[in-house]
Formats: sequence, C-alpha cells, structure tokens
Amino acid sequence: MHTTVEEVAALVGGRFTGDVGNTRITGVASVGDAQKGDITFFGNPKYLPILRTSRASCALVPEGFDEPITAIPIQVANPSLAFSRVVEQFAPAPVLFEPGIHPSAVVAASARIGEGVSIQAHAVVEAGAVIGDHCIIGANAYVGHEAQMGADCHLYPNATIRERCTLGQRVIIHSGAVIGSDGFGYETVQGRYTKIPQTGTVKIDDDVEIGANTTIDRARFGRTWIGEGTKIDNLVQIGHNVVIGKHCILCSQVGISGSSKIGDHVTLAGQAGLVGHIEVGDHAIVAAQSGVSKDIPAKEIWFGSPAAPMRDQKIILAHQSRLPKLHERVKRLEEKLAGEKAE
Repeated sequence: MHTTVEEVAALVGGRFTGDVGNTRITGVASVGDAQKGDITFFGNPKYLPILRTSRASCALVPEGFDEPITAIPIQVANPSLAFSRVVEQFAPAPVLFEPGIHPSAVVAASARIGEGVSIQAHAVVEAGAVIGDHCIIGANAYVGHEAQMGADCHLYPNATIRERCTLGQRVIIHSGAVIGSDGFGYETVQGRYTKIPQTGTVKIDDDVEIGANTTIDRARFGRTWIGEGTKIDNLVQIGHNVVIGKHCILCSQVGISGSSKIGDHVTLAGQAGLVGHIEVGDHAIVAAQSGVSKDIPAKEIWFGSPAAPMRDQKIILAHQSRLPKLHERVKRLEEKLAGEKAE
C-alpha cells in the first residue's frame, strides 16, 4: 500500500507547506527506524536530535513546530494520535469474528444471548448469564452464573468473569484477566486464618479496558467498582471494595488494597502500591514505584516510598544527594576541632 503527503494531511486534519503533496508514503516507522518512504511522528522532545537526522520522508509534528528537519513536516494537534490513524491505513485488516456459537462452547440453556454475539471454541457461559448484542467471547473464556455484559464487549481468550459481576457497554477484557475473584479476607480464630465469605460483586462501567492477567477482586459485600472510561494495564491487582473513578489510568503492576477510593482522572504509574482504606483525589498523579500510605488531595503529584508531595520529595532528594559532601565537611570540622583541643 502507498499514499501521499497530501492524502495523509487530509486524513489527520494536518497542514504542510510547499509543493510536496504528491510525495509518496509507503510505510510507517518509529523516528529512529524510519527510511525513505516512511512516515513517522514526533511526540517527545527527547527524540528531537534523532528526528533531525531521520531518513523518514514525512513526520507528523505538533502545531507551531519550526525546527529544521529533512522530513516533510505535517503539523497536527496530536502527533501520536494522528500517527495511530495513519498506522491503521497500513495495518492488516482486523480479525473479524462471525456471529454464532462454536460447537465446542458450553452455553447454559437459561443464559440470554443477544444478537450478533460470537462465542468461540471451548468458551463457557453459565446459567442466568446475560450477554449483550454483538459481544465477542473468546476461546476458553468463562462467563459465570448470572454475570451480565452490555453490548459490544470483547472478552479475549482465557478471560474470566465470575458470578454476578456486571460489565457495561464496550468493555474490553484481555487474556488471563480475572474479574470477581475472591477478596483477600481472613480473620484469626484460635490461631488459624478463617476465610470471610466474599459475597459482593464487581461492577465495570462503559468503555473500560482491562489488561492481560489483571485481577479485580469481588467485594466482601456491596461492590468493587471501576468507573467509566478507565484504562487498566496488564498485571494490576485491585482489592475488594475498591472504587475507581472515571477516566483513570492504572499502569502495569499497580496494586490497590481493599476499600480504597480513587477519584476521577487519576494516574497511578507503574508499580505504585496503595494501602487499604485511603482516598486519592480527582486528577492526582502517583509516580512510579511509590508507596502510598495516606490520603492524597486532588490535583497533587506524589512520589516516593512512603509517598509524599513531589515538591517536598524533590527537596529531600536534593539534600540526600549532598550528604556525601556534608559528611566530608563534618569529618574535616571534627578533625580540626580535635586538633585545636590537643593544642
């Protein structure tokens, strides 16, 4: 496949200058790997030196970009998003699943299956489950008793939705994810751990995406709740009765202990860990590998373990970096004082 600079600009709503509209674009590539004929994009200032020497024929750049580069620049509002649209033009056609139930799938007679649903090989849909229109249930996926899925959901192979959990519309659950596993609840009785029944559910709102091998525990009672539009990466653990607001981002290996509440538009970066029964305010950011042990106010950035406001942590880190020099100064002062006392 090939296209032209003019056609790309029209596709992404961008603009270019000069008589270069007929320049052929034959592929897509990262800024460092691009060759003649490729289109790339510039979305991070650290890659500017690479872009200046890139062999790409064309580059999607931010509006107002005026750096000298050899590639033909097309200015757009969001280069990364625009590039994804171009990539779609060169990518293979998406895999389509025909509606119907594979002969090897097991679907309970009392399950309600909507129109245009595709249920793949060896999937299991238990009694009382409700599958909305145009859902895709991948191979070996499991939908538990009385679980409900809205329209246009996609369960990838080996995903598990346990009993009585509910999914809104257009929810995507990637392979290996488990929704509704038991919460980690025990009491000590006569020196032995006794399991507390986990009788609640998980509720996932519209347009949520959940990554591979992520686990979301069912509530002890009530519900664990994931808000509309939230995106959860692979290998994330969400404990029982956690509430996560709308349009949050949870990066890989985040762990949230039970009964914590996360506001709207919160970002939890990779490997951040939160203790139970705390609150994180709207639009807050928790930096990577932070350990959060108390409430975080709205719109603040916290970092470290134990986590604290970024502004405070920067001061602490600056002081820590000076400790070796401070140690030497103190040592010299001690030696000087000891010498003066000896005299």
